[in-house]
Amino acid sequence: MPELPEVETSRRGIEPFLVGEQIRDVVIRQRQLRWPVSQDIDEHLPGATVASVGRRGKYLLINTSGGTAILHLGMSGSVTIVDANTPAAIHDHVDIVLKSGKSLRFRDPRRFGSLHWSQDAQQHWLLNKLGPEPLNEAFSAEYLWARSRGRRVAVKQFIMNADIVVGVGNIYASESLFLAGIHPRRAAGRIALGRYELLTTTIKDVLEKAIRAGGTTLRDFLGSDGQAGYFKQELEVYGRDGEPCSRCKRPVSQIVQGQRSTFYCKNCQR
Repeated sequence: MPELPEVETSRRGIEPFLVGEQIRDVVIRQRQLRWPVSQDIDEHLPGATVASVGRRGKYLLINTSGGTAILHLGMSGSVTIVDANTPAAIHDHVDIVLKSGKSLRFRDPRRFGSLHWSQDAQQHWLLNKLGPEPLNEAFSAEYLWARSRGRRVAVKQFIMNADIVVGVGNIYASESLFLAGIHPRRAAGRIALGRYELLTTTIKDVLEKAIRAGGTTLRDFLGSDGQAGYFKQELEVYGRDGEPCSRCKRPVSQIVQGQRSTFYCKNCQR
């Protein structure tokens, strides 16, 4: 699934083509995505001018003067900028056609993505309960420590909970915990403030580094320019089961937490 760095990479890629452009038409070839595409998209987007392109967690926000289109890429979705007359492929479900002659094309082979309309995006039911952005000042060691008190849940699942902090997906959680030296099964409520200071720093560093690398391509993800992300080449533990740890040279281990694979070093993480 595209995670925060992949979505942010996509946002930065499409933003120059959208901001200030008037939307000429919306072509919806497949409405049955994770949730049906609302008729509000057909009614409100044509004729609107794009004011900005934002992101909240893993959601892309196409902001206009009349409201916001909220786009989630799902498990394998992607957005690209194409000429408006480019023939659509089988999984190209939505085109947002611009007056410039370009289109924002949403491709989603598995159809787990979604497209919604809201007059007030921050109050939309998909967004209004989300935790702080990990790259903002609101996400701090003090915040994470306070939210973790009394919590028995494993720290990896704790930081992957979007109600706690948005966008720390499976890959980046494993990487951040390794760099912070924290065992992924340790109870969130049993981690001291000092260790949360290190963890919040590593989360921010890992995500910023991944954004600069264009995201992580493991199976399906391509950026808005059709190019693969390169952070995979810099992964310390994720996907490296049995390979030597970069620090102690002992084998990296793999376990399953919440039906997701976790990679860590038994020697370096406590």
